[in-house]
Amino acid sequence: MNSPTNTKRVLICGSIAFDTIMVFEGRFKDQILPDQVHILNVAFLVPSLRKDWGGCAGNIAYSLNMLGGKPVPMATIGHDAGGYFQRLQTLGIETSCLKQIGEEFTAQAFITTDLDDNQITAFHPGAMSHSHLNKVSDAGDIALGIIAPDGRDGMMQHAEQFAAAGIPFVFDPGQGLPMFGKPELDRFLELATYAAVNDYEAKMLCDRTCLTLEQIADKLEALVVTRGAEGSWVYTQGQRHDIPCVKAERIADPTGCGDAYRGGLLYGLTEGMGIVNAARLASLMGSLKIEVKGPQTYQYSREEIASRFTAAFGQQPW
Repeated sequence: MNSPTNTKRVLICGSIAFDTIMVFEGRFKDQILPDQVHILNVAFLVPSLRKDWGGCAGNIAYSLNMLGGKPVPMATIGHDAGGYFQRLQTLGIETSCLKQIGEEFTAQAFITTDLDDNQITAFHPGAMSHSHLNKVSDAGDIALGIIAPDGRDGMMQHAEQFAAAGIPFVFDPGQGLPMFGKPELDRFLELATYAAVNDYEAKMLCDRTCLTLEQIADKLEALVVTRGAEGSWVYTQGQRHDIPCVKAERIADPTGCGDAYRGGLLYGLTEGMGIVNAARLASLMGSLKIEVKGPQTYQYSREEIASRFTAAFGQQPW
């Protein structure tokens, strides 16, 4: 099965980051004394350490590229991103919209996980804080866009630029959602064509906009709410479609599953699958990702993806 020849370019505005994952072979609660948190000074021995390619733009581009799409990640990277830049080029992912900020490090997350799957994360935004220096107009011919978590000013400016250019886009605030209040979120929803949030973010979005999910969906062509193992909801044209979670063969690591989902969603939308089938493909991509450790280590051919889609949903995806 060949990749489509008329695939349209998708501009992915978001972060490029390095993730350092460490495992503490104990429990945080046994090391932190609640009555002494005002003088907290603890150290955790982490025998297991893994470094991953990450960031929402990189992860989404990886998923979309695997499907045969044409991702164009737009991000600001630091002086230390040469290896990431080369990796994207090796994968055949366009790098023309990556802007290097020479005096900054690439965004980096340092995540320590204990045996109860609790996490302590330190995040350094670095070059990501300069995302507003990128312009949507620099990308050329674009069929669809997505605004994933990024620098605050960059997210707001890119939404305005997509709308001014007449380019439909997905508003995907993710962990960046707390940066925005009601006026900014109302504006994002006014400009966006689609929105995608997880169930926690959906609750926050409703609280901050004083709208229900149905009311938010009425402002968009579709609202997608991912719900982990419970699947996802697609609100469109006054209806809610329940999309089942595709059962994974094994559960290894949820990191990057939401980004893998969005890669599938973007592919389905650009290839005319319709929002419901696009969400089904997205569900499958999230399932494939969770089977391996790391957000960019899973690898499947289009034939394998099509076979898994048919087994899950009883129809061919393309």
